[in-house]
Amino acid sequence: MAKIVSVLPRLFRLPLAEVLSDAKHGDHTHFELITATVKLDDGSEGTGYSYTGGWGGHAIKAMIEHDLTPFLIGKDATQIEQLHDQMRWHIHYVGRGGVSAFAIAAVDVALWDIRGKRSNLSLCEMAGGVSRTCKAYVGGIDLNFPLEKLLSNMDQAIQSGFNGVKIKIGRENLEEDIERIYAVRERIGSDTTFMVDANYGMSVDQAISAIRQFENANITWFEEPIDPDDLNGYRIISEQTGFPLAIGENCHSIHDFELLEKTKAFKFFQPDVATCGGITTWLRAAAFAERNGISVCTHGMQELHVSLLCGRENAGWLEVHAFPIDTYTHQPLKLNQEHMAVAPQLPGIGVTFDWDKLEAENSLVS
Repeated sequence: MAKIVSVLPRLFRLPLAEVLSDAKHGDHTHFELITATVKLDDGSEGTGYSYTGGWGGHAIKAMIEHDLTPFLIGKDATQIEQLHDQMRWHIHYVGRGGVSAFAIAAVDVALWDIRGKRSNLSLCEMAGGVSRTCKAYVGGIDLNFPLEKLLSNMDQAIQSGFNGVKIKIGRENLEEDIERIYAVRERIGSDTTFMVDANYGMSVDQAISAIRQFENANITWFEEPIDPDDLNGYRIISEQTGFPLAIGENCHSIHDFELLEKTKAFKFFQPDVATCGGITTWLRAAAFAERNGISVCTHGMQELHVSLLCGRENAGWLEVHAFPIDTYTHQPLKLNQEHMAVAPQLPGIGVTFDWDKLEAENSLVS
């Protein structure tokens, strides 16, 4: 037995290089990083984390500190899957998803970090060890960018070695979205994978209209065109268009993915460790997707998700997100000459933070 003796949560508010916008969340000037360092009675420790788009970090940190930590002290850190479920039920009454999922995620990731270090296994190996590489694309939060700046960003992505890109759509005038889509397709050429994401800024009818107008642009998927809870709406879009849809960043438990699958509307799931409650849920979602013939992809956290995705038989695309968490780590994401993202082989989760840099750029008063 390896007893937990302490859990230290920390919150960092980190500036973005420029204002980033999408159809529903508005402007992002910062993102938040919430870390949790778990220590055991044998002196070993691991650090996990989750993140936000700029709001809610204080609540997540407080839930770890006041609700999860007292519950975890004295528990056996090797029983990760059981602890994950116990944490979920411990705070279930006040948080079935949302803040509680983000809080559980940070602790869950720390426990996986400890498991890997104690067993001398990388996260990729613990996740299945299928490969050391996976496909990767750049996902921008760029709805507010003028067309020329958008195209310039596409140039930068290609020059950086990526062969896949995604842009935001959902402007007030659909014609502008369509113009931007075809301009990007022309700029990146026919061989570059291209996705679009509306961040649930459309109605069912608007989404169908958009698909009819961009279906000749060779788009790999249309991500979250409508409210992620409108499952019947997604079924209608899929039935009327047959267009590949992607979803998952708003799922907080394995049950959310099970509900999505029942619609038969989706070809791509995008579980995010931070939002779904940790590595434990991510692996369950990936296995569920595989059993149902769905490609598992990711949302954000590329420095961690690369290892999980490389471990899976049904691996799809890794999103390289606009919230640059990996610039605050000692192992930023790397691509090989074949445009593939490479999983780190360090024992544990393969992510270690540059604490000095985090402290220097943290904009919180305390």
